[in-house]
Amino acid sequence: MNDPKTQLAAKIIAVKKKKNWTWTQIAERIGMSPMWTTAALLGQMSMLEPQAKIAAEMFGLSADEMQTLMDIPYRGSLPTAVPTDPLIYRFYELIQVYGTTWKELIQEEFGDGIMSAIDFDMEMDRKADPKGDRVKITMSGKFLPYKRY
Repeated sequence: MNDPKTQLAAKIIAVKKKKNWTWTQIAERIGMSPMWTTAALLGQMSMLEPQAKIAAEMFGLSADEMQTLMDIPYRGSLPTAVPTDPLIYRFYELIQVYGTTWKELIQEEFGDGIMSAIDFDMEMDRKADPKGDRVKITMSGKFLPYKRY
């Protein structure tokens, strides 16, 4: 998808590389979590004006580009139905293998409903391990029961 948010994300990544910034450094300056800030700068979240102003200043963005950061995105806009990037594919694979297990265990604990991806937060940490460092991702979403009517 070659929409304005995708085009802007490419520009932001290029400036990030040129300035040798980390996503964590950028997030600290913007005042949001690294996970949310990265998602917003890659086009999957909409920034509010104060955040967009800081990002525009940091990345040398025009007024139109700043507005693009504030526009509501078309979420889930990966270019293919099944991701081909190996790292992203592993998350797809996790859903294929554990999706039904997560569904059963969540519904056994909470009832008939879903975990919100809107009232949601996520963190990623590096966990030292003698056999090789591990990626630790923690997700927390509000449980939303299905309405009966």
